[in-house]
Amino acid sequence: MGAAMGPLLLWLQDVAAVTLLRARRTLLRAAILFCVLVLLLWVSIFLYGSFYYSYMPSVSFSTPVHFYYRTDCDVSDSALCSFPMANVSLLKNGRDQVMMPGQAYRISLELEMPESPVNEQLGMFMVKMSCYTTDGTVVQSVSRSTMLHYRSNLLQTMSTLLFSPLLLTGVSEQKQLIEVELFPDFKSNLYQPAVGAVIEIQSRRVQIYSAQLRIHAFFTGIRYLLHNFPVMSAIVGVASNFTFLSVTVLFSYLQFIWGGLYPPEQVRVKVRPSVSEEGRSTETYYGGDNSELADPPQRTKQTSRNKGELDTPSAIGTEDLNHLQEDEAGKNMNLKHKKNRIRQLWAL
Repeated sequence: MGAAMGPLLLWLQDVAAVTLLRARRTLLRAAILFCVLVLLLWVSIFLYGSFYYSYMPSVSFSTPVHFYYRTDCDVSDSALCSFPMANVSLLKNGRDQVMMPGQAYRISLELEMPESPVNEQLGMFMVKMSCYTTDGTVVQSVSRSTMLHYRSNLLQTMSTLLFSPLLLTGVSEQKQLIEVELFPDFKSNLYQPAVGAVIEIQSRRVQIYSAQLRIHAFFTGIRYLLHNFPVMSAIVGVASNFTFLSVTVLFSYLQFIWGGLYPPEQVRVKVRPSVSEEGRSTETYYGGDNSELADPPQRTKQTSRNKGELDTPSAIGTEDLNHLQEDEAGKNMNLKHKKNRIRQLWAL
């Protein structure tokens, strides 16, 4: 029974060893493949993020507007000495441009104005904005008119009575937010980008709480898809990068392992063997990769037999080479025999 179980146990041991070896190889290949796929996925995400960051401009930009005016005049009424003006920078952190060249932007000015009798009697007034470059050249300028929204005395009275608790506690105020659209479709020039703007309120009686300049981008084409469908665009972009990188890595692997899908044909040219003086034959092969000669050809003395054969255009075969070697060996033996006879005669 033990003798019969011996071969079976050996067979099971061999099968287990082979199975374990195959499992290790499979696990190693799976781990390598997983690492490569994770690396490709990370690179795909990085490439898409870099493209999105460099291609997509800022959607919106807002900055406060601080007006200044002259105070060196003597006026008896509430009028100012000059028009309120403000110089606004269109750069982020003092160096990065807010508006990307070629992109359409909507630029508007929000004015927070009190419902004072002066503003109500002011009527319409002009707002002017001039964009300039780094050297101070004005590239675009626009003027727009605006005014407070009309509210009758009855409406003001009812609103005051209704919101009196909020007005008394300071939660609400009697003010209006006026939005003035300055540029509906502003595009910055690539060669002369706008780095700042001068905003002027052309009225010396206007009263303003605060002002805010808002810039909003309008996207079209690919930017519209990237902005309005960010998740779908990210999936498509990462998948495209992953597919391209996978195909590139696959072809590189095939080129490294198999020498390409269509390896060049190997060309081998056999040169006729030559017989040396010692009876050795040498052969030279020229490969398709322009390799050097394996053994340099040796110049030999031709016999009466091989002289006629070497003159023929065909290559010498193995049998002819053996005959040549035998002839050379016979000549050497005859030469040695003659030398021995001469020595014996001189000895006598």
